[in-house]
Amino acid sequence: MNDTHGIRIRPGSLADAPVILDMLDSAVVWMNDRGNTEQWGTTLYSQKPGGVERVERYTTENTSYIAELDGLPVGALVLDSGPSPQMPIAPAEEPERYVRLLVSDRQHAGVGIGAALLAHAAEETRRAGVALLRVDCWAGGGGELVAFYERNGFTPTARFLSDAWPGQVLAQRVV
Repeated sequence: MNDTHGIRIRPGSLADAPVILDMLDSAVVWMNDRGNTEQWGTTLYSQKPGGVERVERYTTENTSYIAELDGLPVGALVLDSGPSPQMPIAPAEEPERYVRLLVSDRQHAGVGIGAALLAHAAEETRRAGVALLRVDCWAGGGGELVAFYERNGFTPTARFLSDAWPGQVLAQRVV
């Protein structure tokens, strides 16, 4: 377990799936309230076809972590060995860890939850003897999400389109 600025990071499990879904649903509402209906759409994640099952797979087939603040779950991160097969992204030509999901409770925005989870992902990647950590994200709007990853040590590598959804792959060397 890791503790950064009062944020404790622990391994996730299937029991965490409901709280992850709640965070994802809240993020959709938060984005929509700010006029962003393009990144994750307008349907709550828990109501999307396959949404619940995907989160359950994240907690059983991938490596998930939960960030806690004062004992309450406030963020989640999912690591895998490569990008989602549904995304138009090629696996790296070397071993990698891939951030499949990063979400934080919007009620605690600005306290460093995302940054703490990404630092934990980098440490776990390093601990596994893997040198490359990658992530993909929405590159629309004003590029704020890409800038967030850049502030956290990632470098943009490739842009892509998934249907009409503009995406950006970013990478970080951790070893």
